[in-house]
Amino acid sequence: MVAALKMEIFLRKNELENQNLKSLYFGGGTPSLLSVDELQSLIDEVLKYFSFNEKIEITLEANPDDLDGNFLKALAKTPFNRLSIGTQSFFNEDLQLMNRAHDAGEAEDSIKRAQDFGFENISIDLIYGSPTSNLEIWKKNLVKTIELQVPHISSYALTVEPKTALNAWISQGKVAAPKETDQNQEFFFMTEFLKKNGFEHYEISNFGKPGFHSKHNSAYWKYGEYLGIGPSAHSYNGRNERSWNVVNNQQYIQTVNQNKLAKETEILSEKDQYNEILMIGLRTSWGVDLISLKEKISPELWEYFQNVIQEKLQSGLLEICENHLRIPEKNWFLADGIASDLFYVN
Repeated sequence: MVAALKMEIFLRKNELENQNLKSLYFGGGTPSLLSVDELQSLIDEVLKYFSFNEKIEITLEANPDDLDGNFLKALAKTPFNRLSIGTQSFFNEDLQLMNRAHDAGEAEDSIKRAQDFGFENISIDLIYGSPTSNLEIWKKNLVKTIELQVPHISSYALTVEPKTALNAWISQGKVAAPKETDQNQEFFFMTEFLKKNGFEHYEISNFGKPGFHSKHNSAYWKYGEYLGIGPSAHSYNGRNERSWNVVNNQQYIQTVNQNKLAKETEILSEKDQYNEILMIGLRTSWGVDLISLKEKISPELWEYFQNVIQEKLQSGLLEICENHLRIPEKNWFLADGIASDLFYVN
């Protein structure tokens, strides 16, 4: 797999218009299963074809149970300067429901260990709205996060996916289904609590202390170009082309070993780009750049957009501030519905 990743980097070395990278993200699965030497070798491969911005953010997604002392000691000697830890919860009942390999003690200890080895830029994932939780437990999860001095939090409502153990348990009546009213209450408590503790709520599911917003994810939300390497990885050229790699590991390796790209590509229409810009931008605190949007779309589509936003502007579901269209934070839980009402649908 590592050899195939290096080959794909070589095959796609000319795809990015800007060859000076501001972020490099190892994620989309469990990259912390690789050895530190393997991770370093991938960084070295990237450096053969790209340069690094002096303030580059290099992130490793990791499970708490992978972050033992030896791994972190070696990782601290590499260019990695940010960790995204899949904590999910500091309560065992939640972790067992989510079928996580780590326990509450490991969740806390992994963060402390990472800090002991010099990693200050740490993000953790937290899940709210679990049937095994309630508002009091959720408050304790957030208090623990503050006590641990974690500067970035990505937090998502628990969702029940088809063909999962959780879905089966709910169907069998072994576990209660998540309640949307509880999830709403926990979301709004979280936003107020974290803001009082110095966090900026800059995307619906993301909170960061000043200077600790995710550079990588912010590039997605600002509709910039990015290159994804590996099975299932997605790429976007910043204009009208999106591609994605095959999901199957073996198929990916076999294809790349033949000096071929294991990807499919689609060309986005003007209307596709318009819909995506609204869908992504309205999830953020800065919103949609109206000057940039007007440059990207036709006068006819711009007129449609101007007409369709009026009712929501008047009702307060949308607002315009410094040439940006955005959703007031109190309405962020409705963001997907608000954005879809503005879509152009043939």
